[in-house]
Amino acid sequence: MDLMTTILTDREWFLLLIGAVTYVTLFVLTVQNSRRKVLDLQERLNKVRAMQVEQQAQSREGIEQNRQRIAELEGLIRKLGDENSVLRLELEEKKTRLDYANRMAELEDEKRSQAESVIFGSEIYGRMQQLLDRGDCMGNNDWRRLAQVVNSVYTNFTERLYELYRMSDQDYHVSLLIKVRLQPKDIATLTAHSKESVASTRSRLYQKVFGRKGSSKDWDDFVLSL
Repeated sequence: MDLMTTILTDREWFLLLIGAVTYVTLFVLTVQNSRRKVLDLQERLNKVRAMQVEQQAQSREGIEQNRQRIAELEGLIRKLGDENSVLRLELEEKKTRLDYANRMAELEDEKRSQAESVIFGSEIYGRMQQLLDRGDCMGNNDWRRLAQVVNSVYTNFTERLYELYRMSDQDYHVSLLIKVRLQPKDIATLTAHSKESVASTRSRLYQKVFGRKGSSKDWDDFVLSL
């Protein structure tokens, strides 16, 4: 009897040990998973901020700020004259970088100002209107042609989206159609999904990228800002 009691007690201790190890393991995995999610979210938000900073630099306001800074640097360079050649070279280098950044920003701004005429006048946009008239969805070749037109106007649009989130084809297609300013009902037709599904995709993407709930319009506004 005493031996049986000892055996049962050993089993109980063994089970308790297994349970404790399992609990600790699950706790550690949960903490690591939560930390990984936080780090992933932070990385996405950092990318979003970097994109917003880049867009601001490419805006008319950013270009004007650069021009003012360039004028300030030119004034400093003139005051230095031939004195302090090292500082003078550093200032000229900064001015050169700002000049280059402004030229690139002005080119990008010019492309964006012509975006609507380029997109709306493209063959693929005409093809999309024909599909909408018939109530048909887009095929693989249509999506490729649309992506080419969008990326030709909005540099690296596709790359920027995939940097933020590993999108499904549906996620990407919805975002492409948002970028060319199609209405939700037309997006639903061209993707062969319901309006409810399209709305759900948009709000889900916002939550995935920004880590907080948002409306479908919030995602639209973000896509249009890229």
